[in-house]
Amino acid sequence: MTLPPDPGHDPIRASDAVIQRLRANHPTLIDLTTGRVERLLAALGDPHRRLPPVIHVAGTNGKGSTTAFLRAIAEAAGLRVHVLTSPHLVRFAERIRLAGELITDAQLTALTDRVEAANAGEPISFFEITTVLAFLAFAETPADLCIVEVGLGGRFDATNVFDAPAVSVITPVDYDHLEMLGPGLPKIAWEKAGIVKHGRPVVVARQPDEALEMIEREADAHMAPMLLMGRDFDAWEERGRLLVQMPERLLDLPAPSLFGGYQFDNAGLAVAAALTVMRDLPDEAVGQGVAGAVWPARMQRLTAGPLAELAKARGADLWLDGGHNPHAGQALAEAASRITDRDPRPLVLVTGMFARKDAEGFFRPFAEMRPRLIVTTFDSPIAASTDELLEAAVKAGLSPETSSNVSDGVARALEMDGPAPHVLICGGLHFAGEVLAMSPETWPT
Repeated sequence: MTLPPDPGHDPIRASDAVIQRLRANHPTLIDLTTGRVERLLAALGDPHRRLPPVIHVAGTNGKGSTTAFLRAIAEAAGLRVHVLTSPHLVRFAERIRLAGELITDAQLTALTDRVEAANAGEPISFFEITTVLAFLAFAETPADLCIVEVGLGGRFDATNVFDAPAVSVITPVDYDHLEMLGPGLPKIAWEKAGIVKHGRPVVVARQPDEALEMIEREADAHMAPMLLMGRDFDAWEERGRLLVQMPERLLDLPAPSLFGGYQFDNAGLAVAAALTVMRDLPDEAVGQGVAGAVWPARMQRLTAGPLAELAKARGADLWLDGGHNPHAGQALAEAASRITDRDPRPLVLVTGMFARKDAEGFFRPFAEMRPRLIVTTFDSPIAASTDELLEAAVKAGLSPETSSNVSDGVARALEMDGPAPHVLICGGLHFAGEVLAMSPETWPT
């Protein structure tokens, strides 16, 4: 299935040589099949068949957070872990972590030379060649575990080349990328459930009924043992701690390091997946991982960088989140409520978003809270205009203002009279990346 071209915009990062090279040499046309990836992997000797046990993660929301918890749990147990995630926020190297460390520029350059030589000028997209590059790096670097996050969908995603993953994980499924995966929720769930493999376990988050029905159908068709949150295991917050009830084990763990009530579910999903692969993990390692995971731009408290310095001078706190769809809006509104319940000062949203997103659906969960909302735009050919976001916010029941960019938006948020506000920058990962790129102090590591 061939889709319209992706503009392929990476907000920084003219200094990122790998981005420049891969974007220049390869088409941005999105082709939702695995054929081109499989061809190139075969030309390189099928490195994806020489990886340590693979945890494959798909879903609409929470993929990155769940992956971060999985990595932290495994590393707390002393394992060396490869990780592939997307998109990057500031630098391309964030996508590929080799045995715990971000891939180096020298490694990227050498691997890109080899992968492009093997490709021999055949059509292949930016994400496809990135995936192959990562799998080649993983195969040639010793590690104990490999965690792979799906890029888009699942069934036809470039990462979906594993015959027998150690476990597949499906985070909450909701409406997003409708132009590629829709039209309806069952179709989106069918795409996500494409990572389910014959006889291999699949751990599934709580799901809307329409999505769950499709996921169960796929698991049954592949005779894949399915562990469903809320039925076969569960996770919940109790007295500020995370409790995870597995079929034969109850874990009483510290609160997740990532902020927001929904992170208790994400962490619980990661715990269940980790224990499916590594049944003898000690509670101590699981707890250290849950309490120590780091994942930038997911309700991240910003304490460094120029915008954080502005906020500090005013006595305000500054938060950053990359959620960009209605389900993420609900989770974000819940997290913001936790902040204002604990400290009842005014809440200000500074929001920028891609034009193709459901901005009205994202804003609607905030309507009851009535925060001050400042909409803006950012450096991307597909960023929504302030006029588009104004219209969406009004339809959602909010009273928005505009600013020319995120720095201006934060400055305006801090100019309000009265108590210093809670300021939340939100609307998308590319928008969040623009904020983190402002200072090396805030670059993900």
